[in-house]
This record gives sequence, structure tokens and C-alpha cells, in this order.
Amino acid sequence: QVQLVESGGGLVQPGGSLRLSCAASEMIFSINAMGWYRQAPGKERELVAVIRGGSITDYADFVKGRFTISRSDSAKTTVYLQMNSLKPEDTAVYYCNIAQQRNYGATVYHYWGQGTQVTVSS
Repeated sequence: QVQLVESGGGLVQPGGSLRLSCAASEMIFSINAMGWYRQAPGKERELVAVIRGGSITDYADFVKGRFTISRSDSAKTTVYLQMNSLKPEDTAVYYCNIAQQRNYGATVYHYWGQGTQVTVSS
């Protein structure tokens, strides 16, 4: 069973930066998309950023210009989220997601990380 392991969360002051990493326990093939979601207390999980086709990126309006998503397929399937100019409202649990095409593209299976806490506070 493939597992996604996240790291890089923590406490940071407003205006600071963090880099989240999410590494799969083994190489994942036929990736449809890789993304980061977040969930703040009392709120629904929301999409933060996604990378499709290896290089096509898309961001939620509330992080555009501040966050950057990237991926690496060198040794492990890994997705990163560079977060700059962090704001208190970015405080949430961040989850990585990898969507894999299966059954010759007929279905999509989603892998999820366990979540990593990001707290932005002075």
C-alpha cells in the first residue's frame, strides 16, 4: 500500500516562509495530478494548488503569487509546496494528494497524506 509522508509544517510568524514536502513510499505511475489541500478548524477542506501533466500549475486565488507547487520524480514521487508571505489565515492542516489514473484511464484513485499542521502567528 502506497503511503504519502508529509513534512515541513510548523509555527511561523506572519510574512515568513515554509516548504512542505510530500513523498510517496514508492514510485507512483500514471499520475493524473498532484496537489495540496488545506483544512482550517470548522471549515471544509479546500484546494490550495495543483500540478497536472507534470508542469501545468493552478492555484487558489488566496495563494496566487505567494505559494509555488512543484514535483520531483527522481527517486521518489514527491510534491512540494513553497509558501512565502504567510498570513495568519493560512493556518490550517495541509494535505497532499496524488491522483492516479487506473483501469486505462477509466477511474482515478486518490492517495492522501496524513496532514501537516501549519500555524502562522506572532
